[in-house]
Amino acid sequence: MRPADALRLLDDARTVIEPVHRASVDELGPALRRVAGYHIGWWDADGRPSQATGKALRPALTFACARAFADGPPVPAVVAAATAVELVHDFSLLHDDVMDGDETRRHRPCAWMAFGTTAAILAGDALVGLALRRVPRALTGVLADVLVELCEGQSADVAQEPAVTVERCLTTAERKTGALLGAACRLGALAAGAGDAAAEHCRWFGVHLGVAFQLADDVLGIWGDPARTGKPAHADIRARRRSLPVVAALAADSPAARRLAHLYRETARSDEAVRQVADLVAEAGGREWAEAEADRRVRLAFDSLHRARPHPAAAHDLRVLAGLVVRRDR
Repeated sequence: MRPADALRLLDDARTVIEPVHRASVDELGPALRRVAGYHIGWWDADGRPSQATGKALRPALTFACARAFADGPPVPAVVAAATAVELVHDFSLLHDDVMDGDETRRHRPCAWMAFGTTAAILAGDALVGLALRRVPRALTGVLADVLVELCEGQSADVAQEPAVTVERCLTTAERKTGALLGAACRLGALAAGAGDAAAEHCRWFGVHLGVAFQLADDVLGIWGDPARTGKPAHADIRARRRSLPVVAALAADSPAARRLAHLYRETARSDEAVRQVADLVAEAGGREWAEAEADRRVRLAFDSLHRARPHPAAAHDLRVLAGLVVRRDR
């Protein structure tokens, strides 16, 4: 499973959905269109064209799950479903940046920093409307369900108590990243004519893969290279987020875990203090656990994929995409 194979799948997905994605955003008025297009990465704050777009992982999953049950290029319903999923992803990141107070995304200021909180929230709301316009009518219930689940997951995320458990954090990840990747897979299968049982197995493939994605993202949020991630070094530690590696480290019964708990209550945010916290998370086993759990989730995803009985070529593509999720560096 070469990285080039995964990148080809992502590039192919982006090529197919981009005209429909852009056409959808073009339905907005000038003010909201400006914010949405900036957030997606099509232009800078002054409207000049730019190339700061995302990976197109979710559309790639939608297309691969469609190919699992139907031969040939994606039919219009599959393209519409993939575009709707990407629009929901755009919305979720736009609102997450506001709620989390993150200032940078993809090496430049977040939309709320560039245009203000109100404009960013309204653009996110509009993207949800565009997704509902775009998704095939027979599948609007699937999209509505994932929107509710995303909001429930985000509610749990922002309300984290100091004593939050690993199990609860994993459940939150299932309801956020897992829910959207699960919907991407389920929509692709259903739009291609798969039965409900097979589509549900595809959904669970996406849910487990989404949790693995979140675990990898949390590892990058602490130990990732800012030149690759587009975010400041140790961003999650500076914000004192209780991400999965941190919660797992705090749950360990060790001197490093106890020292970590003490430091996490302090307000010091100097580079040295942040590095010390990151080192303690690793020493208490948080990084090792997160990487092992991500691998376990990928195995669970493959089990679900096997039960769906997809076409072999599509199954190969889905495995390639799963490998990218756990081995990415941005």
